Amino acid sequence: MTIKIVTFCNDIEQKKLKFDANKIPPTMTSSYASYQALMQKIADLSNAIAVMSWDNEVNLPEASGPLRARQIATLAALSHEMFTAKTTGKLLSALTLEKLPFKKAKNIALTLRDYQRDKKFSPDFVMQKSLVISQAYHAWNEAKKKDDFAVFAPRLDELIRLVKEEAEILGYEQHAYDAMLELYEPGIRVEKLDQLFQGVTNELVPFIKGLDPQWKAKPGFLSLKYDKDSQWKFGLEVLKGMGYDFKRGRQDISSHPFTISFGTEDVRVTTRIDERDFSNMTWSCIHEGGHALYEQGLDAKEYGLPSGSAASLGIHESQSRLWENNLGRSKVFWQHFLPVLKKYFPSQLKGVRLDDFYIGINHVSKNTIRTEADELHYHLHVAIRYELEKEIFSSNIKAKDLRQLWNEKYKKYLGVNIKNDREGILQDVHWSHGSFGYFPTYSLGSFYAAQFFSAMQNEYADLDKQVAEGDFSSVHNWLKKNIYRHGKTYNAEELCRKATGSTLDFQYFMSYIKNKYQRK
Repeated sequence: MTIKIVTFCNDIEQKKLKFDANKIPPTMTSSYASYQALMQKIADLSNAIAVMSWDNEVNLPEASGPLRARQIATLAALSHEMFTAKTTGKLLSALTLEKLPFKKAKNIALTLRDYQRDKKFSPDFVMQKSLVISQAYHAWNEAKKKDDFAVFAPRLDELIRLVKEEAEILGYEQHAYDAMLELYEPGIRVEKLDQLFQGVTNELVPFIKGLDPQWKAKPGFLSLKYDKDSQWKFGLEVLKGMGYDFKRGRQDISSHPFTISFGTEDVRVTTRIDERDFSNMTWSCIHEGGHALYEQGLDAKEYGLPSGSAASLGIHESQSRLWENNLGRSKVFWQHFLPVLKKYFPSQLKGVRLDDFYIGINHVSKNTIRTEADELHYHLHVAIRYELEKEIFSSNIKAKDLRQLWNEKYKKYLGVNIKNDREGILQDVHWSHGSFGYFPTYSLGSFYAAQFFSAMQNEYADLDKQVAEGDFSSVHNWLKKNIYRHGKTYNAEELCRKATGSTLDFQYFMSYIKNKYQRK
């Protein structure tokens, strides 16, 4: 996942934090250069918040949470006030009247849209939400360690109240949840997602039931002990092989793997390691590596501007899922990396052939953990979260009721019993970030990824051969040309049409899995 830095904060000496919009230097006239300079200053503040958020989740001392929450709130308040200042609005309005090239004009239009949206929030609300999010993350982390949802529930109730208020402030036409979805995937609505997940139920579920038995058995080599340090070293090799630039990034350990960017020159990833499940770390590295390559591939000259930012969370997830599944679970990918893996774990993988390894890492089985789910059942995990979030915004449901609803839906959709809170409602960090509306982007990402990968294969006839040799240059070239360089200039549907010739079509995903799992 990528961490979205939400610029909301709490009431800390508001007057001292006040950004004086009337004191912008005279040189800040209604010119594009003035706009770019202002946006880069705001980006500097936002990325300073991001650094603190990364530290918050990676290595913050146990007792330092309240102080860090205050610091983040302070910077978030400044960032919000700078962006929503009257002079910012005047500058943007003046620039809409100038004749600008397409990309620059689009930057202004998108920034004005965000300005008008953020202008709706008072400084008090902005500050309050930032503080609650910081507190909620630490409560979630403690609850997960103690395996007790009750520790997190009160903070979750606070967040639910605030995000519902946020939805009302933002406004919507049909469903309050639409307002939150718009933050992550502009243009997507409950009506569209209902259709999408109905398609998952009608096509994907029967496909899973009809799978050949060879895909349903978990091989023994996946459950052997894999030394933590050796897993870590292998993960670094995979990231390097994918093209992740460690001169502009690093990897650390966190409770929940994530990618965070402070600009194209500093993009960081995290992973987690289970010595009884090497796949946990391996595909976390590949997944987050896909996110990171997108961030490192954005245009550095467009820093702070929409054209230098990711198109949407669905597109962001398409990058991680393309690397994780379409490439990272392919036979040709492991034709290159299996010999490397065997160097680290010769005894565990002795006698394991490529074909056996390939079938093993793609085995399909019911699982209680989303991040450990196979690429088919994965979308049922997302559907459960989507239904719960939709219900949160359409009823007066309280946090204390969510555990039972969660467990009931896992029984209904996956036929599994949730044993504890850690493997149940506490498994994901997203709600502690206030990221309601994020989960559907995971499924959207998989479907976009399948369509992008199909277009990539059509353009490079020898792609499989290149990947088998550890050569990802064509993958990088296609993504740079069709995804990275555009930033947010085009929305997800426009970008998909430009890259593939058509808007998102679920059948590309179905064709991908049929080709994979029906092949003998």
